[in-house]
Amino acid sequence: MIQVIGYAAKEAKASLTPFSFERRNLLDHDVMIDVQYCGICHTDIHQVKNEWGRSTYPMVPGHEIVGNVSQVGLQVTRFKVGDKVGVGCFVDSCRNCDACRQGVEQYCSNVLTTYNGIEKDGKTSTQGGYSNKIIVDENYILRMPDNLVTEHAAPLLCAGVTLYSPLIHWKAGPGKKVAIIGLGGLGHIGVKIAHALGAEVTVLSHSLKKQEDAKKMGADNFYATSDPKTFEKLVGYFDLIINTVSTDFNLNQYLNLLRLDGTMVVVGAPEKDAQLNAHSLISSRRNLAGSLIGGIRETQEMLDFCSKHNIACDVELIPIQQVNEAYERILNSDVRYRFVIDLNSLGKM
Repeated sequence: MIQVIGYAAKEAKASLTPFSFERRNLLDHDVMIDVQYCGICHTDIHQVKNEWGRSTYPMVPGHEIVGNVSQVGLQVTRFKVGDKVGVGCFVDSCRNCDACRQGVEQYCSNVLTTYNGIEKDGKTSTQGGYSNKIIVDENYILRMPDNLVTEHAAPLLCAGVTLYSPLIHWKAGPGKKVAIIGLGGLGHIGVKIAHALGAEVTVLSHSLKKQEDAKKMGADNFYATSDPKTFEKLVGYFDLIINTVSTDFNLNQYLNLLRLDGTMVVVGAPEKDAQLNAHSLISSRRNLAGSLIGGIRETQEMLDFCSKHNIACDVELIPIQQVNEAYERILNSDVRYRFVIDLNSLGKM
């Protein structure tokens, strides 16, 4: 077994603290990665606090991982020592179901999450990227483009593909009017991608305080949802709305902003179920849909797209010792726009 150090939550709602643990020895198709950076996703907080009711402990979070290959298994063909690579939200799947065969492994019923999952041996818990090393099958590793600044690229492995996938699937592009609800860790990268795709991009945010930032990212319009006139002015305006927020709000107000055959895609997961007025859908043949990250093929496509268009996340780089403070700041919406952990700081444990 391989000795690893990281930060873990030892029980629900506990602070993350230093943690030593073991990872498996390399199998034939495994790659060992020396982790350099790992983004902090809101999912990490949900999982640490057991807000979804299925967390196991001790838990090392982190699924926006970038690092360098330090060792490869005997039959690895895709990567070599020294390659800059990434790991996203899952590290294996059944490989045989319809979803896996279609390259949308994220919808596999047996997808193995990067942390808080159980390996195929039925007993070993997966542990994530708040650690100095991770071992992953080569088929679930992404190649990071050289021109992307590593720490700014890490959140693309979750936040980036979470927005890229629905924008591509619902054909955002020239002539399409796209709204992004929320300008946070997800929303800000959605604005950049939608703009690069050629769509008209509007940000819907609670207040106007991020308007200047949004315009620099490529937003054409910005409206405050705290102003009731916003929902009067924009009725029937959008082809596509991407809802990135995890807070509860009046879903029907936003559905009314869709034009005939328009679609709202939910990528944020509120704690409470939303109330839906069917008339909001029926009146203009509107659609309400959901989307979950992307498969390996689409995630690589997203990274290459971001490389081509020089798209990266706006981040605040922190040492691992500040992770608990960062969690609190995320809950207070006090980050622009994504925290990334510098795992070199683990050497100071």
